[in-house]
Amino acid sequence: MSTLKSQLYQLCLNFIQNRIENIEYSMLQARQASNDDTKSSAGDKYETTREMMQQEMDRNSKLLYEAGQQKIALQQIENVDAAKEVKNGSLVLTSNGNFYISISAGELNVDGQKFIAVSQAAPIGRAFVGAKIGDELSFNGNKYLVKEIL
Repeated sequence: MSTLKSQLYQLCLNFIQNRIENIEYSMLQARQASNDDTKSSAGDKYETTREMMQQEMDRNSKLLYEAGQQKIALQQIENVDAAKEVKNGSLVLTSNGNFYISISAGELNVDGQKFIAVSQAAPIGRAFVGAKIGDELSFNGNKYLVKEIL
């Protein structure tokens, strides 16, 4: 894997690891808030608060699962070599931006260059998968000429 792809991979891994840590912290906070809430004379308020905390924990559990799935997907492309056509793990240099087909992590910067990390399941990721050098793609009114695939 090229140094550039390795750097982008590491940025994506850091992104997802930070996301997991934030979700776990939110779950801990919700659990503590639920446990710290003591029953008062306003019993309905207590029950409502506990239910809200449970809903927050359920939501965070779902987010944690999704983040774990993203991490697994990312780990599967760690050593993807350059290919003649775009696939999951490809770094695509185009006339209208550079894209790392990996996970949806948004904008990444390496040595002053901007790259967009997108999932192959995202609409623009699906548009790129299978493209070859010299192909021109159109997405949301923008044209992308594939210059290089790493």
